[in-house]
Amino acid sequence: MGKQWVIAIDGPSGSGKSTCAKLLAKNLDLLYIDTGAMYRALGFWAKEQSVPLDDESKVQSLLNTLNLEYGVSDQVLIQIDGTDLTQKIREHEVSKLASTISQIPIVREFLVDFQRTLATTKVCVMEGRDIGSVVFPNAFCKFFITTAPEERARRRLEELKEKGETDLTLETIIKDIEERDATDRNRSHSPLIQTEDAILVENGSSLDDTLSTLTKLVKEKAIASGINL
Repeated sequence: MGKQWVIAIDGPSGSGKSTCAKLLAKNLDLLYIDTGAMYRALGFWAKEQSVPLDDESKVQSLLNTLNLEYGVSDQVLIQIDGTDLTQKIREHEVSKLASTISQIPIVREFLVDFQRTLATTKVCVMEGRDIGSVVFPNAFCKFFITTAPEERARRRLEELKEKGETDLTLETIIKDIEERDATDRNRSHSPLIQTEDAILVENGSSLDDTLSTLTKLVKEKAIASGINL
């Protein structure tokens, strides 16, 4: 298989990879795909439908019958069976649901197929935790974005406060982040890893600097791969 027309951005939860991916896609006029939103949506939907995540047959039945749509409009990022979940999936409690459902192999297989189909139309920026390792192992450009847990927690706390969630402390969020990291890195199916060909990027205090670095490297990789952006 030749190079795949995908810019793969992986990294731990809260590292800022979603923000970087969105802005990078906008700057280069590319399709942006948020895979984390898909796991959040499925986790939230399973809870709403009272589907126990430890019962694989019921999870499979859910996957067989739901209609998942991504990028419906500028306002609707993701919906299931016609229900807009764009805002619901950003609630703090949904993170744990996403972490749990992402460990189920049939769920990952379902979403990998869905993600690969989305990326057949044009060059895209796709972010998640196993994009460069599993979903698109031959992506022409791969990044692994990381940030210290304390900084990730601070950003998350500010985000939650803006949404009116004020009952969480910085210490609680740090603990949640560290637990999520451990779960993602140690799961048996598609663990979070930095592939050998992925470029490590530390997303520090200056988003502009990070974005400038990513843009420069993408253009260099595109030229080397004969891809016209």
